[in-house]
Amino acid sequence: MAVTGLILFGFLIAHMLGNLQIFLGPAIMNHYAETLHGNPPLLWTVRTILLISVLLHIWASVSLSAVKRQARPVGYTKYQPIHSSWASRTMMLSGPIVAAFVIFHLLHLTTGTIHPNFVPLHAYENLVNGFSVIPFALIYIAVMIFIGFHLSHGGWSMFQSVGFSHPRYTPMIRKASAVIAWLLIAGFISVPVSVLAGLVR
Repeated sequence: MAVTGLILFGFLIAHMLGNLQIFLGPAIMNHYAETLHGNPPLLWTVRTILLISVLLHIWASVSLSAVKRQARPVGYTKYQPIHSSWASRTMMLSGPIVAAFVIFHLLHLTTGTIHPNFVPLHAYENLVNGFSVIPFALIYIAVMIFIGFHLSHGGWSMFQSVGFSHPRYTPMIRKASAVIAWLLIAGFISVPVSVLAGLVR
């Protein structure tokens, strides 16, 4: 769970930095897309690693959930969370939502299947035209916020999963994970918000 989460988190950082190139103009953004697709072996290697990581992440999540159910086969008569956060309690729910969003996102901006005016390798125009459709932009923003909660909890719990937990450092790790997660999400959301606001055309 921790290792695959780290791989996926690293991909999100790289993906966000790529998306932010939209603010540098169509020439740079489209050149970025052409560069990525100009090296098929590298592109498909990365895609394969990501697919395996996603599948292993889901498998680890289901396995851990099964272990928890075996440890407590009978639920609480009255469950009242004290130390757990909303993000931690919805990790199993956010997983399927994120998975569904990934499929939607691929159909929207990678294959162009549900894109209103998709042009291969024209990443700038595809983002602008895609996010000009308000329902698509709002879905993207809403799910990214949900992913933010997933990352804010997953970031610090990753350290616990590998055995790094200390009363002195864990609170700092939790805060740092939350800050990094929400900065990442702000970067993603800035693109559709800028398109809707007319700042990127």
